[in-house]
Amino acid sequence: MIDERNFRSSYYEKVGFRSVEEKKSLEMLLRDRPFDKAKLKQFCLRFTVPVMYRNLLWKILLGIIPVYEESHNFVMTQRTSEFNDLRKALRDTKITDDSTKHYQMFLMMWLLRNRTAKIDISSQLETQLLKAMSKMAESLWNISVVDQEQEKLVEVYWILSGFLDQIQKFSGEVGRLQECTCSMLEREDNELYNHLISIESMQTLPFEFWYHSCFAGTISNGSITKIWDKIAVGAYRILVFVTIVMLTTLRRCILRCENLEKVIETINNITEEVSEVIVNKAIEGWQQSGSIMITSQNPSPHVQSS
Repeated sequence: MIDERNFRSSYYEKVGFRSVEEKKSLEMLLRDRPFDKAKLKQFCLRFTVPVMYRNLLWKILLGIIPVYEESHNFVMTQRTSEFNDLRKALRDTKITDDSTKHYQMFLMMWLLRNRTAKIDISSQLETQLLKAMSKMAESLWNISVVDQEQEKLVEVYWILSGFLDQIQKFSGEVGRLQECTCSMLEREDNELYNHLISIESMQTLPFEFWYHSCFAGTISNGSITKIWDKIAVGAYRILVFVTIVMLTTLRRCILRCENLEKVIETINNITEEVSEVIVNKAIEGWQQSGSIMITSQNPSPHVQSS
């Protein structure tokens, strides 16, 4: 029955039925005035957000704009002004110039706004945490569908800031998420787990980078937004399921790897098609586990399993 349901769901999604129904459901929610943030969160947890509404939902759920639509223009005007002030500060101090990549500038602006920027900000960006965040910033810039450049700069910066704030919230839990991932893999695929242990790779896989980047640069940009829909509402434990599904999907190749470098090379060559499979399976497993009801507001690090 499970295989039949998965096939049917996959077929409906391919021919567009499922996405059409989800879009209609979301459009009904967006008629509420003010927007019902709780209902929008539940939509993000249960479904994939249509591309045309993604930036709007992310901005609402990440607290960039309020639930009152009549205030959106005013708030974004203020956000634009703050963006310009931060960018000017970096340029005036010669930290950035015309050659600085946009996503690097966004990260510096976020550090400056949070009052965590150091004098040698370039060296600061070389820390593992900020390298991971930088990868997310780069992916977010590349997937943005905003046409006008100034508008794109402002929108991507603020959405990125919201996601980085979310990452900061669960950063202290990453070690426990790694423990949960290892335990879950041992239970789900003991052969693969033991192989990774035998080649001394299980504890040295880049879990922290994967989690702090929310798999940016590992999962293709065309699929990663489905995971970020969940991160936007604080459901960061889905990252455990992405890790498990990624490793088990690549198990045949990984079982032939003789060291960590080969494992990483295999993971770094995930195709767009495989990325889509991984993301869809991870979301399905996460939802079936009951974790759909668990967000960052609940401090328990444990992942339920069905």
